[in-house]
Amino acid sequence: MDIRSFKWTRTPKSFRLGNDTAEIVTLPYTDLWQRTYYKFRNDNAPVLQTETDKKYFSFTVKTDFSDSRHRFDQCGVVMYLGSENWLKASVEYENEQFAHLGSVVTDHGYSDWATTEIPAGVKTMWYRLSRREDDYCLECSHDGVRFSQMRICHMSEGGGRISFGIYACSPEDSSFRAVFSDFSFGECMWKAHDGQQPDPE
Repeated sequence: MDIRSFKWTRTPKSFRLGNDTAEIVTLPYTDLWQRTYYKFRNDNAPVLQTETDKKYFSFTVKTDFSDSRHRFDQCGVVMYLGSENWLKASVEYENEQFAHLGSVVTDHGYSDWATTEIPAGVKTMWYRLSRREDDYCLECSHDGVRFSQMRICHMSEGGGRISFGIYACSPEDSSFRAVFSDFSFGECMWKAHDGQQPDPE
């Protein structure tokens, strides 16, 4: 993928794009979150995306966040359809002992957050976003070869032409350099379910 053809939703102050790499330097107090639990709405993180109307695909990217040092610093994969409909997956720095590997789905203006703790020494992660019509699968990988499912979700506004790509942000008073590489887009690697058959319409 030539990411120089991607488009910004909120351009960061400092960034660099090659044909197969991207770097984003985050600004303080940038984030994506809507309402749930915290009661605030943050919608100012830089997002770099491309568009597709393909109903079945997988998008993969490697993230390097070696520079992150402050609570909630994060970078990862995103599908941003607007302020109240989006999903993301990332590693969020927590402290010197552990980080949070997790994902957020925001559907019609309310965010959730599913996480698991991982060692703070993990500083790279691959993500794979797969689409099957208006259902989506998020996966992660430590080596870019073996991927593990993070979540399956439905996006109410995700059935038509969509935008997807990368993001990085620093919700508190911090800044770090996020590096993205190994972009790929192609055949859907999330195969059709081979168990219980769908209910009749």
